[in-house]
Amino acid sequence: MQPQAANPIINLVPLVLIFVIFYFMLIRPQRKKEKEHQKTLSNLNKNDEVVTSSGIHGTIVNVKEKTIILRIDDNVKIELERNCVAFVKKAIHPAA
Repeated sequence: MQPQAANPIINLVPLVLIFVIFYFMLIRPQRKKEKEHQKTLSNLNKNDEVVTSSGIHGTIVNVKEKTIILRIDDNVKIELERNCVAFVKKAIHPAA
């Protein structure tokens, strides 16, 4: 008597299970984090204190469509792409 061959679909179950675990542990959280970062970038305002991806700390002086002007010291201002902002340290929102 020979053992019966396993159903080919049953052989795929571990592979599908690995993909599902991979999705919920890596892909989904990364997408959520990226959406939050994009929301933060779209809500940048004048006088927000930010840190850039290169580690520069500064205060936003002007917000343009694709760039920001960042004051990093007295009389020292630089223009950066919005995407360079890693996170906002302190947000100053104008009173509504």
